[in-house]
Amino acid sequence: MEISLNSSSNETTLLADDCWEFIFKIIISDDSCYFKSLSLVSKQFLSITNRLLFSLTISTLTPQPLLPSLFQRFTYLTSLNLTRFHGDLNKLLCQISCFPLNITSLNLSAKFTKSTIPFVGLLSFSKKITTLTSLTYSNIYSIHYTDFIFIADCFPLLEELYLINNLCGSYDNFEVDFSDSFTLYKLRKVRLKRQSINDELLFHLFKNCKHLEEAVILGCDGITDDGIASAISQRPTLKSLSLSDTFGLFSNITTHFIDSLVSLPLTKLILINCCKYSYAGIICLLSKCRQSLQHLNLLNADFLSDQHVVEFSLLLRNLVFINLIGCKMLTESALFALVRNCASLSEIKIEIIWRKSVQNPDSLMGFGVYPQLKSLYFAKSVENPDSLLDFGVYPQLKYLYFANNRWLSDESIIKFASIFHNLQVLDLSNCVRISDEISKLEVLNLSETEVDDETLNVISRNCCGLLQLKLNFCNNITEKGVNRVIENCTQLRKISLQFCDKVHNNVVDSMLNSRPSLRKIIAPHGLDLCDKKKKLFLSQGCILK
Repeated sequence: MEISLNSSSNETTLLADDCWEFIFKIIISDDSCYFKSLSLVSKQFLSITNRLLFSLTISTLTPQPLLPSLFQRFTYLTSLNLTRFHGDLNKLLCQISCFPLNITSLNLSAKFTKSTIPFVGLLSFSKKITTLTSLTYSNIYSIHYTDFIFIADCFPLLEELYLINNLCGSYDNFEVDFSDSFTLYKLRKVRLKRQSINDELLFHLFKNCKHLEEAVILGCDGITDDGIASAISQRPTLKSLSLSDTFGLFSNITTHFIDSLVSLPLTKLILINCCKYSYAGIICLLSKCRQSLQHLNLLNADFLSDQHVVEFSLLLRNLVFINLIGCKMLTESALFALVRNCASLSEIKIEIIWRKSVQNPDSLMGFGVYPQLKSLYFAKSVENPDSLLDFGVYPQLKYLYFANNRWLSDESIIKFASIFHNLQVLDLSNCVRISDEISKLEVLNLSETEVDDETLNVISRNCCGLLQLKLNFCNNITEKGVNRVIENCTQLRKISLQFCDKVHNNVVDSMLNSRPSLRKIIAPHGLDLCDKKKKLFLSQGCILK
């Protein structure tokens, strides 16, 4: 992004603040990394960008004396992210509550501690800031049913509640003594991961949250399939349900469980690692949800065969997304059935085995053109990707992820580029056979590939609009190739050279002078990142790491 200003004619004053604000929103969208450079242009721009910052991350490294200045400057904040703060959350939340903020989203983390809910801080926060509608607490060590009641009392307007434990916390059995007064009457979404909840708590949660539409229950050790079925019976308006069976608790998927699911107007169903059900159960469920279901995730349903996919694809005419990764018996026949029979399908994640009997890939041209397909993901067991290239042209595809696909070659990428004309993001990380020309892009990840200086030279000539480039662990490139990119990619904002052992550290020192558009540089391993150098780069609007 470039804005030309003539300071002698005071052009910045010719437009009112609301006009500039409208312009900034169009140009910058949701990426606030450009605000710093804009704020340095004039006091008018500083004032406008202050109003446009709605989200703030506070980490352990954030100087505490600066917090009052930050909150006084950014008075339009609606979202706070404290997941990188590992100090006293009670103290920090009490400090934040002193400012007249209208925070609607709060994200906390208890990583590296064994604390539970920061009661004092949240209570102080809730008394002063009454606008909270979304609360996320990740890496929480343990939670008790009284914590749910406390959260409900503090934040009665919550619409989203996420309680996530990625650690090995404590799981204690407990007796639940709910009263009818427990309610989050506006709650629409709840996500509980590895929390010590039981059937009774889940039942009351579903019963009392009258507007609940989406529930994610992952690896919770105290619930059963019958408990979920009973809870669902209390909330017939549920539209999305995600389940995983980390602890093997769903030992027998009953008709009670299936009947409870089909009673819902489900648009999204996720059954991850729930290996105890069979095709008979899933086809019974899908046949009854076929009109409403749009999103289906059957990760690791290893009993599925090609014929199974053919059968249920005929039922799910409104399907938009499907994930069949880990269904190890599927071949290309399953893929073809999905694109043929599900006319609305725009994203497929599938792990397939290309059969040796496919002698002539060109014969696949008979399958026709499917312009609705927007995202196609193949796991690394694919043996012959070239046979996919006869499906047609998909100009609407903008994001393509091929990470870890060791079969992918230069020729395949060139063919994909001829089909997907409007690609903006191409992820080729750990695709070790890639070494040559690629398509015009804005974001390119070539980490852990065999690209060399000549490849970077080709990229720099053909990807002049590149905004972000990742070259982590690319051991065949030197500063010569990097300098070509810096010279020719005139809009480059971010470049990552982590563990590029052949790139001399001196190349970083000249980057900003050669490419002023850079806003973030991740330097090669071993560069002396002293505070003086970091401050020098930061003064020019670029973060050096």
